[in-house]
Amino acid sequence: MLVLLLSAAIVILDQVTKHQVTLRFYLGESLPVIPGYFNLVHVRNTGAAWGMLGGYHVLLVALSFVVLVVLIVYRRSFLTDSLVHRLSLGMMIGGIIGNLLDRIRLQYVVDFLDFHWQTHHFPAFNVADSAICIGVGLYMLSVLFAPKPESPG
Repeated sequence: MLVLLLSAAIVILDQVTKHQVTLRFYLGESLPVIPGYFNLVHVRNTGAAWGMLGGYHVLLVALSFVVLVVLIVYRRSFLTDSLVHRLSLGMMIGGIIGNLLDRIRLQYVVDFLDFHWQTHHFPAFNVADSAICIGVGLYMLSVLFAPKPESPG
């Protein structure tokens, strides 16, 4: 139930924030929130992370569906019933669905969180992207720091 509720909450937050950005910002408009570090922007991303595979809309939709199905169908193969794994799964599913809705409905993903520091500029992203990254990161940390089973002998 936690996975379902968290996924739904992420999808709703993602879609509401993207809708607000499209209502309040012109395409390409930027608003400094923390000058020199963080802006709110309105950009369209036709690709995946960092714009990779831009223009491969059908491939990205299909890939999203495949990853979503694999996560749901095979979750017991690589996830435990621990709280961390349930949170991880909920975040990944919610994020994938949030961006998938944009891809299907708009043919692109709305991004609006824009961080930069000195000469380094991170590509704009959104709530769904954040949820996916945090979910994957939590999962990786949980596997990396999982207690090692005792060896017989």
